[in-house]
Amino acid sequence: MTNTQLVSSKNNELLSVNSKTKQFVTMMVGDQLFGIPVLMVEDVLRPQKITKIPLASDTILGAINLRGRIVTVINMRRRLGIEDHENSYNCMHVVVEHKDEQYSFIVDKIGDVLKLSLDDFEKNPANLSSNWQDVSLGVYRLDGKILVVLDVESLLNL
Repeated sequence: MTNTQLVSSKNNELLSVNSKTKQFVTMMVGDQLFGIPVLMVEDVLRPQKITKIPLASDTILGAINLRGRIVTVINMRRRLGIEDHENSYNCMHVVVEHKDEQYSFIVDKIGDVLKLSLDDFEKNPANLSSNWQDVSLGVYRLDGKILVVLDVESLLNL
């Protein structure tokens, strides 16, 4: 990507403001490392009691109550086409807000907050799975791993 901007492919929302670096909350889903811009993350939670929602899509695990607000819980393994985990209800929650609604992404593990240079940000590689390309802004290559930067708005288009 050129200059110092990470732009959502869906709505051209500027995710970085005049900075040469960007911070990401990292998380593991399966064996893959993903990241969400830190400013988009409202909360990170330990396992919570999830209430099932009748007739919801299989990507939606249910809802949790977070300080009096109902938060929709999304199974990231299903959303990303990764084989289901036996114990999705005991995984970590990454809470984001979008259009005045809160959503919780269920992930296997929370990683570190990484501060990365926008100069190292790359477009999605051609061999990245098409369903991942639909929800990815791009990637960073890190010591033998690829960090896929997620587009929250695209993830929520269920």
